[in-house]
Amino acid sequence: MDNRYFHPESLMMSHGYKPALSEGAIKCPIFQTSTFVFNSAEEGKAFFEVAYGQREKGPNEELGLIYSRLNNPDLQILEERLCLWDGADECAVFESGMSAISTVMLEFLRPGDILLYSKPVYGGTDHFINKVLPQYGIKGIGFTNTQSSEEIIMEMKTKGLGQKLKMVYVETPANPTNALFDLDECRKIADAFSNEENDIVVCVDNTYMGPLWQHPLKLGADLVVYSATKYIGGHSDLIAGAVLGRSKHMKRVRTLRTFLGNMAGPWTGWLLMRSLETLKVRMTQQAENAEQVANFLLNHPKVEKVYYLGHLEAGTKQHAIFKKQLFSAGAMLSFDIKGGKKEAFTFLNHLKLIKLAVSLGSTESLAEHPATMTHSDVSAEDKETMGISERLIRLSIGVEHYSDIIWDISQALENC
Repeated sequence: MDNRYFHPESLMMSHGYKPALSEGAIKCPIFQTSTFVFNSAEEGKAFFEVAYGQREKGPNEELGLIYSRLNNPDLQILEERLCLWDGADECAVFESGMSAISTVMLEFLRPGDILLYSKPVYGGTDHFINKVLPQYGIKGIGFTNTQSSEEIIMEMKTKGLGQKLKMVYVETPANPTNALFDLDECRKIADAFSNEENDIVVCVDNTYMGPLWQHPLKLGADLVVYSATKYIGGHSDLIAGAVLGRSKHMKRVRTLRTFLGNMAGPWTGWLLMRSLETLKVRMTQQAENAEQVANFLLNHPKVEKVYYLGHLEAGTKQHAIFKKQLFSAGAMLSFDIKGGKKEAFTFLNHLKLIKLAVSLGSTESLAEHPATMTHSDVSAEDKETMGISERLIRLSIGVEHYSDIIWDISQALENC
């Protein structure tokens, strides 16, 4: 029994938590405290030495609790559990997905550096890359999944930009089109310009797949980021983010988080631990529902095109990436309604069960209009190039009975 390998979904109930330290409580309590008492001055000194990177933690030494900006039992246990899904050395939880993303970029990028990023990305990420980072002298260069690694490498060399490259940032599947990017190819790009003095980081936003359906760290990525608000939280009742990776990169992420002070609080950590217990059950049901919805939309006379990973044509490059990188087609899909913004808005305004709201990955099904909502700040040129048109509608499929979701979509389409 002691030697058995338990699956992550089994360990979500208990990993990292010792009931004996909390009066025998079967669930981890909420440690709603700002600071922690040291047993001695020597102990406090030792804890700070490790926390501030003045020395490495000893082989059998446990990181002591100091102050909730540095560590808190709810966050530590949560972070240990999240590592189990992705196979990460360490995890750091943040107060939002954008907080996690911006912290990673600010830590690994400096004025004069170049960030190579996949297109499309979430609208908030696009804004940070193209509107905020340039104010710090950092330039973002976008690439699409139609470009090969060889083409991108050649373009960077021709323009003399290779030595300025510091990060390859990839969102796959991409929001909102489900475009897939080959992480092997992204690793090749980073390695082509990496050397002892220039360690180019590959960072993957895995929000669309959650910890269950894709494991970027096992596919060549150095860091993976999540909006933990989505599947990890999964109940539309919290905001959080997470970064996972190897210790050498996570040490830097954790240090900046400490001094930016943008870690999540204990209440959020407790809620996320609760959500992890049902993560696989929820995501499995959502994926099954999404397949039924996508099949319904595929032949509907008022639907022009469906963007769903389960419908990728065998033999294509996108299908090959899907088979190599993903364990599921997921629960996110988009479709082009016949017509334009008028028809899209009419559809959205007639939904009865599905909620018209942004965000994704929650228990309830959600619908939104990317061109005027989540991706409204993306340039008109990029929208056109990436297919984020006014007829595009994004659906996040929840855990309701699939026949009810389909009924709602059907009756809304009838009004268009």
